[in-house]
Amino acid sequence: MDFDWTQLFTFRTLINLIDIGIVAFVISNILRLFRNTRARQLLNGIAIIIIVKFISSFAGLHTTEFIVDFIIQWSAIALIVIFQPELRKALEHLGRNKVFDRRGKDLVSQDEKIVDEIMEAVQYMARRKIGALISIEKDLPLNEYIETGIKMDSVITSQLLINIFIPNTPLHDGAVILTGHRIASAASYLPLSENPSVPKKYGTRHRAAIGLSEHSDAVTIVVSEETGALSISNRGKLLPDLEVVDARDYLKAELLSDDDSDVTWLDKVFSRRTKGGDS
Repeated sequence: MDFDWTQLFTFRTLINLIDIGIVAFVISNILRLFRNTRARQLLNGIAIIIIVKFISSFAGLHTTEFIVDFIIQWSAIALIVIFQPELRKALEHLGRNKVFDRRGKDLVSQDEKIVDEIMEAVQYMARRKIGALISIEKDLPLNEYIETGIKMDSVITSQLLINIFIPNTPLHDGAVILTGHRIASAASYLPLSENPSVPKKYGTRHRAAIGLSEHSDAVTIVVSEETGALSISNRGKLLPDLEVVDARDYLKAELLSDDDSDVTWLDKVFSRRTKGGDS
């Protein structure tokens, strides 16, 4: 008996495929948003709870299953509270999607101008060995670190960034945090990395840059006060002793590109450069 292929391609099949595609799209974007963050560790914990649920149900571990069910019942509220900043940022990211944003080209042009302003300031400070720490918010909010500094909400210009880090001025000590095309704060405190593999020659600025990259997806630029060396921290790694042109290309690749892959060609180029630079 021949199989009737027309029964396979029905309107209900099309609806099911669309349904699966939507769910896959949502899950993939959630996982991409939480990648390389503390939220990912929480997601790993949730996955473990689900696995325990299936094992306890299959093996007849009634007490364990009761406890897991109780945790799952309250998990929805807990997730909303815990992931509130990430969920808000995800909705903002969706709203900035090129499908809905008619100003896409204007925003890209503005992003490029901001990168140019940052690099002009960094180049000036590197030549004069003016220590600097500039963190750029991406998908995950940096509100908790902004709160530790002096709020500014100022236009990003090279002149203002330079003035902030001039030695012996009130705001020069700490990090400048950029978010939403604005200078959100200055003199902010960042978490220091406790990774024992970080070379001891790196001082507070470099450890703070690495520490923030371990807790968020922010990109942080460091100018060494000792040597004027330029470094960038991202994804828990430090890219030391960069040329200005390389740093500019890296920032544009990270901040202007839609490619969210874990390893870019710039990462491969800089992976060999794991030494150098003092704070």
